[in-house]
Amino acid sequence: MRASRAVEADEGIPPDLAAVLLDADGNVLMCSPSARRQLGDPLPPAAAAALRAVPGRGPGARVTIPGALGPVHARSLTTPLSDHGPDRSNLVPSARLVLLLPVRRAAGDARDPEARAREHHELAHTAAVDIGASLDLDAAARAFVDVLVPDFADLASVDLTEPVLHGDEPRPTGENQLALLRVAVAARPGTRWPAPMLGVGDRLPQFPESPMLGPLAEGVPVRATDMAQLRASLNLDPETLDTIIPAVASSSMVATLLVRGLILGSITVWRTGDRPAFDDRDATLLAEIASRAALSVDNARRYTREHRTAVALQRSLLPRLVNRTAAAETAGTYRPAEGDAGVGGDWFDVIPLSSMRTAFVVGDVVGHGLGATAAMGRLRTAVQTLADLDLEPDELIGHLDDLVLSYWPEHDPDDATAELAALGATFQYAVYDPIGRTLAIASAGHPPPLVMRPGMDPRFAEVPPGPPLGVGGLPFEAVEIELPPDSLLAFYTDGLVERRDTDPSASLDEFAAVAAENRDRPLEAIGAAVLARLDPRRDDDVALLLARTRGVPDDAVARWELPADLAQVSRARELVTSKLADWGLGELAYTCELVVSELVTNAIRYAGGPVGVRLIHDGMLVCEVSDPSNTQPRLRRARDTDEGGRGLFLVAQLTARWGSRYHRTGKTIWTELPTAPAPPTAAPSEDDLLAAFGDG
Repeated sequence: MRASRAVEADEGIPPDLAAVLLDADGNVLMCSPSARRQLGDPLPPAAAAALRAVPGRGPGARVTIPGALGPVHARSLTTPLSDHGPDRSNLVPSARLVLLLPVRRAAGDARDPEARAREHHELAHTAAVDIGASLDLDAAARAFVDVLVPDFADLASVDLTEPVLHGDEPRPTGENQLALLRVAVAARPGTRWPAPMLGVGDRLPQFPESPMLGPLAEGVPVRATDMAQLRASLNLDPETLDTIIPAVASSSMVATLLVRGLILGSITVWRTGDRPAFDDRDATLLAEIASRAALSVDNARRYTREHRTAVALQRSLLPRLVNRTAAAETAGTYRPAEGDAGVGGDWFDVIPLSSMRTAFVVGDVVGHGLGATAAMGRLRTAVQTLADLDLEPDELIGHLDDLVLSYWPEHDPDDATAELAALGATFQYAVYDPIGRTLAIASAGHPPPLVMRPGMDPRFAEVPPGPPLGVGGLPFEAVEIELPPDSLLAFYTDGLVERRDTDPSASLDEFAAVAAENRDRPLEAIGAAVLARLDPRRDDDVALLLARTRGVPDDAVARWELPADLAQVSRARELVTSKLADWGLGELAYTCELVVSELVTNAIRYAGGPVGVRLIHDGMLVCEVSDPSNTQPRLRRARDTDEGGRGLFLVAQLTARWGSRYHRTGKTIWTELPTAPAPPTAAPSEDDLLAAFGDG
């Protein structure tokens, strides 16, 4: 390897740095000369197996590799190498480069100053590489103790203040009584963390003021070589002292994690046995490492705060996770991405519509962070507004696409704000009708839902994908499928099924299989089983919406079609009154009769025929009147001298909700009347009705 020889010749690279190139399956492709010297040439099978087990990404892992001259104790730095897939779009893993930096053990007092300086330099170099590699507070703290043990100390712990753990600013150093929690510990190999000592998750006691601890507030490490004197200076009871000072310790040192004059926490190290006590040079090294660690903790704290804010914003914008409408029972799950990706713009929604129907929504905006979450919130608001117009799925997506095209391009494309995340977003909108038992669905570049009908194998719906939002130039197309009651629907985002190491079709098959195995369980349990089995990508967020459909019984629906003749108005009243009596809803007969009379009269007078009348009784009473006109009904307040114009006003006063929706053959005006007894003030009084129609 000509390149590796050049690397080893560089004065800035340790001469014993070993480099090994592995393919995607973990087979060794090439080794540097240093790797061949230390591990063997050819490479022994045991060494190859140990290299395959090295963590696949990131710095800081402490490994032991069987070598030709004995075990090689080293820290690893692994870099994945990727190449374009067959479609020249997505990167796929092709190989990984593993760098091994041997770790030397402390030799005690016999070390000469030059060797000791070299070991301190290597430890500082390791700290520079390892510390700051993670934005997770717990992982960052574990990296600190792994750097220090066993090369620098036999025991080490990291304690952070409670505000920092929540992502908040710590208290100023002038305020005493900091509440510290232990977040990481480490003991030298072959030993355990002492049992009486506080472990991870334990709260440290409050330390009384002591001259010995005073320098900590200034960021100066404090050393102790006499454990008896240390115990006496802390002014704590013996039982508490046993939880913070190990009985085997011979010397200790503590340094604060100080940033901008604020104490984030502390690092404590201990040496045991005949190992030499910490001295001033050790204190200088610990101060340098603590300074790096403090910056790392502060960055992780800021990330924690932003991540927490984004998660809170995301969850506040999502609907209730478990919902039940007249059309379906639903359960949703949102899982934010881990690591640097953070919260994204995956979302779902369940929107009750008129006439017992329900809309299922799922979408995925581009990117991660607060910008993506804000873009998701804007799109969700736009969808809810458009859904209130009762548009067909393809028409709704068309309007949403027009909104993205008309608004977002006005902004600076170099400005990474929330508006840009909507460009290229994928989106799916489906409407289930529990009366017709049909699902109408349209998509803007989103994966199709999984459909499981009773007694049938699961299948993914065949939905024309359409372009993502903001692309423009292509129409959206809706399809309608029959869906009997007790069918199971699964809407999802690509983070659930797309993984870099797995064929997406295999993930989809696994998705269908696990959903089928758990189809009779509660929806929340199905969602948990799917996430557990598929183990979705950690670098992308996931939204999963499950729905189990229900149907309105046939005997709870009544339909009539009337010709365009005003004489049919009285017949419509008779039909409605008779059906309400059959349903045991006689107390609603007067109100419903009046509503139907007004709507049918308007339809015959202004729209022509035929006029359709439909009653639905399922938890509430829905009254619909359909006509062939697309004229928008408009509620207005009639003047005292007007002879008409009060019909819709009266309908609005008598019903809980009303509205209109349009279809290819006309429009439908619908009203909802609660079947439960209403409060006395809910219905209009006689004076209100007289006022609505005027004094005459």
